[in-house]
Amino acid sequence: MPDLLLELRSEEIPARMQRKAAGDLKKLVTDALVEAGLTYEGAREYWTPRRLTLDIRGLNARSSDVREDIKGPATSAPEQAIQGFLRKAGLASVAEAHVHSDPKKGDFYVAHTVKPGRPADEIIADVMPGIIRNFPWPKSMRSGAASARPGALRWVRPLQSIVCTFGSETEETRVVPFEVDGLVAGNVTYGHRFHAPEAITVRRFEDYSANLEKAKVVLDAERRKQIIATDANNIAFANGLELVEDEGLLEEVSGLVEWPQVLMGTFEEEFLAIPSEIIRLTIKTNQKCFVTRKPGADTLSNHFILVSNIEAKDGGKEIVHGNGKVVRARLSDAKHFWQRDQRDLPDLDTLKASAEKFGLDLAKPLDQRMAKLDALNVTFHAKLGTQGARVERIRKLAAELAKVTGADAALVDRAVVLAKADLRTEAVGEFPELQGIMGRKYAVLQGEDAAVAEAIEDHWKPNGPSDRLPGDKIGVTVALADKLDTLTGFWAIDEKPTGSKDPYALRRAALGVIRMLLEKNIRLPLASVAKDADLIAFFHDRLKVYLRDLGARHDLIDAVLTPEADDLLMVARRVEALTAFITSEDGQNLLAGTKRATQLLAAEEKKGTVVEGAVSADLLKLDAEKALYAAVETASKEAAAAVAREDFRSAMEALSALRAPVDQFFTDVLVNDDDPAIRANRLALLAAIRAATGTVADFSKITG
Repeated sequence: MPDLLLELRSEEIPARMQRKAAGDLKKLVTDALVEAGLTYEGAREYWTPRRLTLDIRGLNARSSDVREDIKGPATSAPEQAIQGFLRKAGLASVAEAHVHSDPKKGDFYVAHTVKPGRPADEIIADVMPGIIRNFPWPKSMRSGAASARPGALRWVRPLQSIVCTFGSETEETRVVPFEVDGLVAGNVTYGHRFHAPEAITVRRFEDYSANLEKAKVVLDAERRKQIIATDANNIAFANGLELVEDEGLLEEVSGLVEWPQVLMGTFEEEFLAIPSEIIRLTIKTNQKCFVTRKPGADTLSNHFILVSNIEAKDGGKEIVHGNGKVVRARLSDAKHFWQRDQRDLPDLDTLKASAEKFGLDLAKPLDQRMAKLDALNVTFHAKLGTQGARVERIRKLAAELAKVTGADAALVDRAVVLAKADLRTEAVGEFPELQGIMGRKYAVLQGEDAAVAEAIEDHWKPNGPSDRLPGDKIGVTVALADKLDTLTGFWAIDEKPTGSKDPYALRRAALGVIRMLLEKNIRLPLASVAKDADLIAFFHDRLKVYLRDLGARHDLIDAVLTPEADDLLMVARRVEALTAFITSEDGQNLLAGTKRATQLLAAEEKKGTVVEGAVSADLLKLDAEKALYAAVETASKEAAAAVAREDFRSAMEALSALRAPVDQFFTDVLVNDDDPAIRANRLALLAAIRAATGTVADFSKITG
């Protein structure tokens, strides 16, 4: 079976686009080949900064013949219709058609045609130009004089050459010829831009990959990542240090080099006075370098790891020197930001009104930044007002939430007032991802309570399903207020998530609220803060996802979750209790004993049968219905008392006692009695069973 090798070589592709682009190429090509009638045994994509490569093994040499039956007109049809059928079927005369008979429609013509298969080379040459021209780059560009004409090729960076070879292991491969804007597919590629600029003639993937390796190109991106990670850890270890791992940076750096060379640089120890987070982001963002630390240390060392694309003759000394100069310059800027953020602002007189509004102390730098944020009327959202107005809303909401969480109200208020202040610091202006982190550091420096400083950092948390929760009640309270204000605000202006679009991360905010309520055991009636029923329903949807991820059955969640339920902690506890109970013998008894009663009642209600509003003891004639009535009365009281003390397991156990009297009732009693009053009373007894079990769950929704 022949193999196909495809390479699209260009100027440097942005690292963030490479992995997806290679995957897109694989899908587009294989889908097109399969649609054209070809099959293959396997396909794998590769990428470097300068090339996308596709290796397809075991491709058919040609597509299969396609047989098709074309139904024509009746044999008695006018000549014009018959001639039209012959043209459509590609037949020279009616003699080439077959006559079929139908008992109802009579005889009619049928053309049995065979569409011959095509050579794979021809199919590849047909599909590739369109794939290249319409490739789904997030951003693309035109290049060269010819690109000015309409319909010219657009590529992420100028496309320089195309390799397309096809053939089996037992024969010489051949070039599949096709052309895109003057670029003709061939069998020539090029290695490393500096170390091996000579042309390389290739046949199939094995020699292509091996020759690239000789030409200082590691084709496999995962192998480049492994080389970088291993060498970086080894060089750090050799210097008594450990690498601060960063998977995102490793992915990016592997997309910047074809021949990774790992080196170590240094900077002056005086820069270690800057917070480690600023150092790491400065070096990562500006120089794409890794940072190191002493094993087990919380702070960084003054050594960094860089990855070069050149195997330098001097062992990398000049490369290290050049990177070190840039790193030092960047850290000097960072040190400047860090120091300026601790100084007084020059226009304190203009901030007095804002300081008075929020109870700020203008002798403290972080307070000054919050006053500045308010005085400048910095917009949070065009329809939701300024950041200052938002802080006022969060402040009021947090004061109410503190009563629920038991947090110190004064510390909560102080944390809310300062939580957004670092948005006006130069450090956060340079590195927005340090929001909260820098606020905490500056709060500590100006002597804030440790709980307030921690809450300032934690009010952004959790930022996802695996992120940690705020540390204490103060942080939880501020984080809840922040996320609830976000949700209620965007709901009020009708900016809700739709489908896969969630530009304001409202699903993440709702999940954060749910996690804090459930994992911190907080009883909060959401209706008191989220007035919109649609927002409550949104919380319900997020809660279902959260509980299912924890292993809860969807039917048990539905059995507990009512549209009015706004205490999510109680919903979760009911689901937990129901999950544990329903698999027990008592649980099975409860389910079996109530389902028959509720299903029969529902059927009669659907038919419009009269059901009394309450059971009349005087109309109970048989021992079985009297016994069931007594059992329902007792179980209802015990279940209600258990629910009141939030002991849902005991409530379910009390209700499970209904199994025997329910079974006896259906054995001895005919519900649909001829006497309408007795029938209505017996249906009321079934309604009492449904009401009693409904205190813990809607058992009709349980599938087990």
